[in-house]
Amino acid sequence: MRHRRLVAAIGVAALLGACTADDGGSATTIDVTLQEWAVVVSDDSAPAGEVTFTITNDGPEDVHEFVVFMTDLDVDALPTDDTGAVDEEAEGIEVIGEVEDVAVGDSAELTVTLEPGSYALVCNIYSEDEDEAHYQMGMRTAFTATE
Repeated sequence: MRHRRLVAAIGVAALLGACTADDGGSATTIDVTLQEWAVVVSDDSAPAGEVTFTITNDGPEDVHEFVVFMTDLDVDALPTDDTGAVDEEAEGIEVIGEVEDVAVGDSAELTVTLEPGSYALVCNIYSEDEDEAHYQMGMRTAFTATE
């Protein structure tokens, strides 16, 4: 009987170990604050792989969005359309992920898998009422995924 309990205990320990083992694939978390007129990040780089951006809109007035572009272009020189918003279909950039319409005071998360390289983190909203492209107003920052 004692032998069966020992075998059962070893089996449970092995199962628990398998459930809690660190496979090295845990995501890096980067805090992002969207505000008029900036994208502020807690760190401007992270190891390549799974990255979770925790996004907060500090306003004070406008709804914002968060777009991750992979690009070798300078963050200040992304291709734009007639409104001044980034042309998401243009050559030289690739949309990796986005969260649309984050209201003032709200938060959201975006988890993406980043290859080693250069990225632009942008609010790409164009407001017709105010004739403002948030990208042109300064809501952009460079980000790097390292090997």
